[in-house]
Amino acid sequence: MSKGLIHHIELYVSDLKRTVDFWGWFLEELGYEPFQEWESGKSWSIGEMYIVFVQAEERFLDVPYHRGRVGLNHLAFHAISRHQVDDMTQKLRDKGVSILYTDSHPFAGGKEHYAVYFEDPDRMKVELVAP
Repeated sequence: MSKGLIHHIELYVSDLKRTVDFWGWFLEELGYEPFQEWESGKSWSIGEMYIVFVQAEERFLDVPYHRGRVGLNHLAFHAISRHQVDDMTQKLRDKGVSILYTDSHPFAGGKEHYAVYFEDPDRMKVELVAP
């Protein structure tokens, strides 16, 4: 165990099935494995870290997530190469996922930052960045 590394991230979502369909293939492409599953949640792990998605209660669905509000802006994942970023970009497009910042893709983060940015079903921004 490494001191200070994130143990897990838990995200509440508006539609668990839609979220699991979206995140499952992406995380598994990155080497995550299914970890826990119960009626209102599912998680994937890699090493000692895991990501959990939980169905938000109906009473909290009146205000949708927006990355511009106070709270989480986005999740960024390491890619193993620029090729993996390009491959993932094509897979996302094939699944009908809109790529963000297409006018400057794959350098939307700067001249030395090779990445793909996209949104999950709740419009949370996700980034896959090459070394």
